[in-house]
Amino acid sequence: MRHWNRYYAAAGTDPRDTLLDAVSRFDHPGLAVDLGCGNGRDTLELLRRGWRVTAIDGQREAIELLRAQAGEDPRLETHVATYADATWPASDLVNASWSLAFCAPDVFANVWQRIVSSLREGGRFCGQLFGDRDGWAPADDVTFLPRNQAEELFAKFELERFEEVDEDSQTATGDAKHWHVFHVVARRL
Repeated sequence: MRHWNRYYAAAGTDPRDTLLDAVSRFDHPGLAVDLGCGNGRDTLELLRRGWRVTAIDGQREAIELLRAQAGEDPRLETHVATYADATWPASDLVNASWSLAFCAPDVFANVWQRIVSSLREGGRFCGQLFGDRDGWAPADDVTFLPRNQAEELFAKFELERFEEVDEDSQTATGDAKHWHVFHVVARRL
């Protein structure tokens, strides 16, 4: 818990760029799922823009923090659940900002299939995937993909953004780290 509270405090409140990119491609708001919603920064932006949101996080503290900020907004539904246990409705947008890589490799394929199946035609996925040269690789509870495998995930999508970052930088909490990340916005065909 202490680790996540430190991260939530350092992560900031601005919505992620991939979310803003994806949302700008819709003509009107719909239903979004925010997987691994963390401190709620993307969920709150979706609500501000008129979306209905199902926010899911495995940390109760994250959901409590989000609820404290969002109040009793009737457009918000929240769930404390791991990736393996989470369920969500058919949706127009699935957002997984800096969270999907933290899905363990042994359940990743199943979770990814649920994401694809839950997106309506013309719906979008946005978020990040970790590449195989990331500084945290290997780790048993994190999924790392080479570029070709990351791209293969989107066989049923039109890639609207697929940006690869491979650089030394730092984490939100200031620790030095090599990042190998794919920033993705993709429309379901």
